[in-house]
Amino acid sequence: MKHLKETITLMLIGIGTAFAPPAAAQWKGKPTDFSHGQIVVSANQRFLQYEDGTPFFYLGDTAWELFHRLNKQEADEYLTDRASKGYTVIQAVALAELDGHSVPNAYGHLPLTDFDPARPAVADGADNDYWDHVDYIINKANQLGMYVGLLPTWGRYWHDDRPLFNEKNAKSYGQFLGKRYKDKRIIWILGGDRYIDREQQKNIIRAMAKGIEEGNGGKQLITFHPNGGSGSSQWFHNEAWLDFNMRQNGHNRDYRHTYAKTLEDYRRNPAKPVIDGEPLYEDHPISFNPEENGHSVASDVRRAFYWDVFNGACGHTYGHHSIWQMYDPEKKRNPINRPLMSWKEALSQPGSGQMAYGRMLIESRPFATRIPMPEAIIPHQSATAVPGAGHYRFAATGDEAGTYLMVYAPVGRAFTVDTGIIKGAKIKAWWYNPRNGEAKAIGTFSNEGKKEFIPPTAGETLDWILVLDDASKKYPKPGKRITNKF
Repeated sequence: MKHLKETITLMLIGIGTAFAPPAAAQWKGKPTDFSHGQIVVSANQRFLQYEDGTPFFYLGDTAWELFHRLNKQEADEYLTDRASKGYTVIQAVALAELDGHSVPNAYGHLPLTDFDPARPAVADGADNDYWDHVDYIINKANQLGMYVGLLPTWGRYWHDDRPLFNEKNAKSYGQFLGKRYKDKRIIWILGGDRYIDREQQKNIIRAMAKGIEEGNGGKQLITFHPNGGSGSSQWFHNEAWLDFNMRQNGHNRDYRHTYAKTLEDYRRNPAKPVIDGEPLYEDHPISFNPEENGHSVASDVRRAFYWDVFNGACGHTYGHHSIWQMYDPEKKRNPINRPLMSWKEALSQPGSGQMAYGRMLIESRPFATRIPMPEAIIPHQSATAVPGAGHYRFAATGDEAGTYLMVYAPVGRAFTVDTGIIKGAKIKAWWYNPRNGEAKAIGTFSNEGKKEFIPPTAGETLDWILVLDDASKKYPKPGKRITNKF
């Protein structure tokens, strides 16, 4: 009877946050401080950090057509919005997918001379060529405290039947980019949404990576953006130039066949950090089939965040279906896959601001020792209910020292936790609302090794995070950043 009363009390104490108004979608932390040095891979090979040991949470946004389609004023508007929401990386493509090699940018400039990657179209003076515009956007992002995840090219230009790239010009192009941007806050992302089906394609990617490293002295991180449902580990995991793995878990809501693979990459040997560089976008046709599945909403993109991060990812990338293509109906461009609004309207969609609440949660507890903890969730007699299946999958993370545990509940369903993972005799419990970043203490209790919890909105498809702390650690309210060092 005592156990039943505790369960009901924990549920009712937390219910007050269920109907709290959404917090303003603004980053509550400080801007990125670049005085900590360059980004490197942490010593445990699981995360990214600055050279002085300060953790770096990769919170990215996919702005693939940023260089190609936006002018300076529009780029400023976009970048300022993303900086205000706590993003740390903007992913954009130099040779953009939507005919970026042959359709000029906003100022009438093309990136290459005669479509030859070995001959970037560079003119004397400022604001006179395509690359000057790229310079402007990178500088602006850096000034606002964000890195640029720079894709040298979309995959069509090295993969398709008549590619622009071969090994020789890929290396030359890489050297050009590496040298030009060696002193900028850049993370290099090779690939561009294509799979590898021939050794020649691998060699083009390797040549480009080598060229970048020769140009920049090897001081910036490099990864590879694959096609949907795949990861860089499939082809390049053991190659020295690949500093961390990137996945594209893709535009679906399936946990088992896609998002679970983040955990598989986390468990690879040798260890490398992993991130989902393209999950389901907000307002995207789910599985590219809107007639059957409709378009995604904010809850869909939140699930992808917590599935990935709780499965060991070093951060996460958000995307909006209108923003990646910088869709603007007034400019008479062909819409790709039924965007629902202009890119400017999409800036205010709720999922984009809610990503910051995930970052705030992770940065409010010890960072360097965080690991996936799926074993913390005790399966129900119907395991498809808990830990769940489809887009109702639960996930858990905590630290190796057993000082805290977080459980992501995508639905208001009772679940039981192995509290024995927490080492302290007393546990302090919280509900954290991923929709508004608010946390509510729900009690302190003796650690008896197992306890059932019911999210504040029982039965609803509203997600919650249960946070359990070793009470002796006196951690702050979830979402309040602590000073972390590796």
